[in-house]
Amino acid sequence: MIETRGQVKNEIHCGMHNSEVSRREFLKGCGTLAAATPLLAAASSVTGAASAHAAGKTSTGGGGDRTLLVKNIHTLVTMDEKRREIRNGALFVRGNVIDAIGPTSELPKTADEILDFKDRYIVMPGMVNCHHHFYQVLTRVVKPDGTLFPWLKALYPIWANMRSSDIYLSAKLAAAELLLSGCTTSSDHLYILPNDCRIDDEIQALQEIGMRFTAVRGSMSIGESKGGLPPDSVVEEEKDILKDSQRLIEQYHDNSRHSMLRIALGPCSPFTITEQLMRESAELAKSYAGVGLHTHLAENRDDIKYMARNYKMRPGPWTETLGWLDDRVWHAHCVQLDDKDIGMFATAGVAACHCPASNMRLASGAAPIRKMLDAGMEVALGVDGSASNDTSNLIQEARLALLLARVREVDVKGMTAREALEIATLGGAKALSRDDIGHLAKGMSADFIAFDTQRDAFVGSHADPVAALVVCHNDYVDYSFVNGKKIIDQGRLTTVDYRDLAAKTRKAAIKLSS
Repeated sequence: MIETRGQVKNEIHCGMHNSEVSRREFLKGCGTLAAATPLLAAASSVTGAASAHAAGKTSTGGGGDRTLLVKNIHTLVTMDEKRREIRNGALFVRGNVIDAIGPTSELPKTADEILDFKDRYIVMPGMVNCHHHFYQVLTRVVKPDGTLFPWLKALYPIWANMRSSDIYLSAKLAAAELLLSGCTTSSDHLYILPNDCRIDDEIQALQEIGMRFTAVRGSMSIGESKGGLPPDSVVEEEKDILKDSQRLIEQYHDNSRHSMLRIALGPCSPFTITEQLMRESAELAKSYAGVGLHTHLAENRDDIKYMARNYKMRPGPWTETLGWLDDRVWHAHCVQLDDKDIGMFATAGVAACHCPASNMRLASGAAPIRKMLDAGMEVALGVDGSASNDTSNLIQEARLALLLARVREVDVKGMTAREALEIATLGGAKALSRDDIGHLAKGMSADFIAFDTQRDAFVGSHADPVAALVVCHNDYVDYSFVNGKKIIDQGRLTTVDYRDLAAKTRKAAIKLSS
């Protein structure tokens, strides 16, 4: 039995409110960055000491020794190795780390704060969103009936007008939407940086709102004049991309356990970058512990045709030639992978981020998720950008993943309800190379969410209230804790005025498109 410090200072009894282990081994040390190719040599001044500094930063978390007891949980969904679901469970947190879980009767009786769920709330790990473009909340429903390439061509000119304040506001609103839907950790792939826009803008927004974050420094370097898809006005010089990528890693990347901020590198897609940039980005990422690699891959048939025409290869072999067949890599979409691609990725530990809403909205197809899972490939979940979804609701995305997999396979075994919850939690943690989130156990980060089983939408779901989370209508979370801090309290954000944020972002969106 774990003893608590002091007496109970605050006990909350929760009723209905008024609104309805990682797949990867991290690098143990960092070597020097070899200046093997011209672009990387020009961009890089990395040394072994700098890499060690980046890897050795202290956690941006915190929380001290303050304790929290969440007791009388209807069902505690752990997602641990045994996939335990504990009736009348409890969870004890010290600072920003889980100290104990188990039946309420076996956990401490006192804490600095006690949350009594009175046998009505389901608690599960916070969900992990592995693919997004936050800025796209500014341009929802543009070309609503377009496929990928025409849709992008319609949006590039609008995005070219974005400013720093647009990135900041859109990131904060997207994060708010994700948090309200049960997401506690997100990545964002920001690959278009016109005018004064910087990755720093969204980092600031996410730090203020309190979400665990992997910022993906995206990039595009091939404009229309060189055979790429985007206009020349929104692409960057590759030496500048690599220089800024290194700056972000040096300035922000925190690979320590319970870290609130990490950096990944994300050349946008096969039709917007050079193979040289892909190689250089991989070399740069691999010189630091825990820096991931992310891109769009095999999103639709046009994507595959472009790759065959320009690179004469399928996605699996192509990524292998670029140094991207590596367990720090996760790809968005992977809709058009074949069996060989899947086998290569499964063997190498490469993950796929499934984005069912966007894939349906853009008629890209249904990803072969059942094949991926059966092959041992890691699968995560992402909402994708809000211009192709057009929302940022991760619990709804899990439901769509469940339903689309069954339609694709014409079989209820295409995906089970618990598999949908698993890819939204454990799958995401593994894709982001995190061994401290995704399941609930002693020593894990205190990221967890709660749903009220007594909502009207759950009437009659008592036979399996856990499955009800993705089978029934469910679009918001009642409670959310990130890094031990209460971010959602009875369905309301505690770190930002949501109505004010939405109003400011609406004005920015109208101005951007005018």
